[in-house]
Amino acid sequence: MKIIYLDNGATSYPKPEEVYQFMDHFYRHYGVNPGRSGYDLCLEAGEMVENTRKMLTEFFNGSDPNRLCFTYNSTDALNLIIFGLLEAGDHAITTTIEHNSVLRPLYHLSLKGVEVDYVPFDKNGFVHPEDIKKKIKKNTKLVIVNHASNVIGTVQPIKEIGRICKEHGVVFAIDASQSAGKVPIDMKEMNIDVVAFTGHKSLLGPTGIGGLCVAEGVNIKITRAGGTGVRSAQRTHLEEYPYRLEYGTPNVLGIAGLHAGLKWVMEKGLENIHHHEMKLTRMLVDGLKQIDGVTLYCQDDLTNHISVIAFNVDGMEAQDVGIMLDVDYNIACRTGLHCAPLVHEQLGTDKIKGAVRFGIGPFNTEEHIRTAIQAVREIVEFKKKKG
Repeated sequence: MKIIYLDNGATSYPKPEEVYQFMDHFYRHYGVNPGRSGYDLCLEAGEMVENTRKMLTEFFNGSDPNRLCFTYNSTDALNLIIFGLLEAGDHAITTTIEHNSVLRPLYHLSLKGVEVDYVPFDKNGFVHPEDIKKKIKKNTKLVIVNHASNVIGTVQPIKEIGRICKEHGVVFAIDASQSAGKVPIDMKEMNIDVVAFTGHKSLLGPTGIGGLCVAEGVNIKITRAGGTGVRSAQRTHLEEYPYRLEYGTPNVLGIAGLHAGLKWVMEKGLENIHHHEMKLTRMLVDGLKQIDGVTLYCQDDLTNHISVIAFNVDGMEAQDVGIMLDVDYNIACRTGLHCAPLVHEQLGTDKIKGAVRFGIGPFNTEEHIRTAIQAVREIVEFKKKKG
């Protein structure tokens, strides 16, 4: 039986065939250090890296391709942002919708004199911009928000939050791990100062590549140092972007895969991809709602949502449901707290060890969804018979 993959919220799978082909071709023919010598292979690799910077900058409507810096993933990018902008005496505002890639760095800094406020989401899964505004103080340095929840799929009102931050002169950063490649992100229109993204989710690239796009006027301090391949005699790390936030030999193969994935997304169109995924999400939610014994979280209205849903089978631990879906139905999903403990604390699902998460991607089909609904129905029936 072929696997039904519904864990796209963790990593998209499969990738477009073009991604596999381009990565193989590029690495076989140009898999060297980019732009650090004058021979042809090196120049070709460097050109691909710089073209990908330009593509991503345009994709986010950033201002300068040099301010598009490659990292390992969103967590790496978010660490650079948080540790590079905050110091003792500063105040930061975030939300209870965040992933541990934001929560943990902020917690570590809170032990060193950084004050942090956490704005909760409402019963539908949304953070209200006015609640963030109320938290802003004279020493507020950073507001950082998860654009789209990796648990309940809600897309936050980024434009309105960005406007408030701009009015108060506060740096506004977003975690676009789930949203980049699913919904539009316009840094200028939405008043976003920094976007952190990863390549292995909806940008359809491989694991191990991500980045951050930094607006003009925002300077993230250097928290690491190393090789850049440029001005090697200089003792200190280079101040200018992208070298300011890039260290050592880049993941050229990862950038190549991200290049091909982004190209595929742009050719297919964000709106078309999102429409397909949300059509299947509506089908899935409607089907699960008809099953007595299933609890859905923040799925009453799918407006401003991405194709991620969380649910539980009443009386069962999420992990057990996930095991049954895997072993008995060959359905891959994610269970537990999803590295977002405050979401589950607010939902109350932390007491039952989290929830089951289905993440729909561009290659899922209606047949996949029908099979998933039937599988959950049978698990519920099994639970009722067992008592």
